[in-house]
Amino acid sequence: MDLLGKARRLESRIAGTLDRAAQGLVRPAAREPLEIVHAILDAVEQEVQPTGRGTRVFPFNRIEVSLLAPSPEARGRLEAVFNGAAPLQARIDERLRAAGCRAPDVLLAIQYVEHSGESWRTPEFDLAFARIAEEPVETKVRDAKPPRVELVVLRGVAERRNYSIVAARIDVGRCAEVRDSRNRLIRTNHVVFTEGTGANQTVSRQHAHIACDSGTGHVRLHDDGSEHGTGIVREGRTVPVPRGSRGVRLRSGDEIVLGEARMRIRLSAV
Repeated sequence: MDLLGKARRLESRIAGTLDRAAQGLVRPAAREPLEIVHAILDAVEQEVQPTGRGTRVFPFNRIEVSLLAPSPEARGRLEAVFNGAAPLQARIDERLRAAGCRAPDVLLAIQYVEHSGESWRTPEFDLAFARIAEEPVETKVRDAKPPRVELVVLRGVAERRNYSIVAARIDVGRCAEVRDSRNRLIRTNHVVFTEGTGANQTVSRQHAHIACDSGTGHVRLHDDGSEHGTGIVREGRTVPVPRGSRGVRLRSGDEIVLGEARMRIRLSAV
């Protein structure tokens, strides 16, 4: 009986070793970018919590997404989907509203890494949820004056490399004047990227604008329906600015991403 038991245990160990070896040889196929988007949305929705009487809440206001992009080509494919016509930020807001969460206000930070972490729950991405303290009401002021906005062009060619502007709204785009098919003036850009190749081709004529909220004094970046997207790089992470949203608050030292063009912003009181 002891010999029989030993033989069975040995057989079980051999079978387990073979199974693990087979699993190592047969790796699951990598998911397409859109499949990764849907997997992220499902993971976000799993965090929704019931609060009683049929109401639900998303308990976090910041989501950090780490995406595996081992090559520039892989990153390009991911960015094309994550910052495309339906950016991930807009998809998350829509999913949370569909899940019964009222007025979700979630800050999304995306970073692309060449290697996945040991603690990642999936091979292609990892999520970190956090709740950061909201700005106190007492920071609001009445008729706040716009600060001085200093912009330095880091990538792309603009009419000037340095801009210093004090205005409630600063329009950014390609060409100084934007006109319709009947040559009627639509708007005049304060920060003007010139016609050309490379990064300048990814800057739309009506790309984005920077606005100062007179009630709080906060400066926010808004996307004006650009073709190649708008974002903010802060501490090495990219925060997309979805079209039609209330914009994303800017801080001194942020890099503004306009397609493939970039600017650094500095804010100072007048």
